[in-house]
Amino acid sequence: MKKVITYGTYDLLHWGHINLLKRAKEQGDYLIVALSTDEFNAIKDKKAYHNFENRKLILEAIRYVDEVIPENNWEQKVNDIIEHNVDIFVMGDDWEGKFDFLKEYCQVVYLPRTEGISTTKIKKDLLSV
Repeated sequence: MKKVITYGTYDLLHWGHINLLKRAKEQGDYLIVALSTDEFNAIKDKKAYHNFENRKLILEAIRYVDEVIPENNWEQKVNDIIEHNVDIFVMGDDWEGKFDFLKEYCQVVYLPRTEGISTTKIKKDLLSV
């Protein structure tokens, strides 16, 4: 079984998120999503509308997602890859090159972002209404 892992906040879920999760799942057989906790988002100065438990509930309902684990800090990725026997690490291409150090532990794949949609765009559009 080929295991894939990706990371994110997954707040204000949209079709770009779904496309990323679908394409990540297509890389292997089992998709793990490491979901940023509320505490970790605070450290990153990132504000989420939904709390961790609700974002986790939403992700677990998506057919491409097999497991959701908490992302508590930047440094846990190597440990997650080893602990969960991950074969492929997937992120959006806006992170291109930033996780190449993980190639020592697994394959690293950067997938193109879905054009025309992002959580930032949604927030900006709502402010202009």
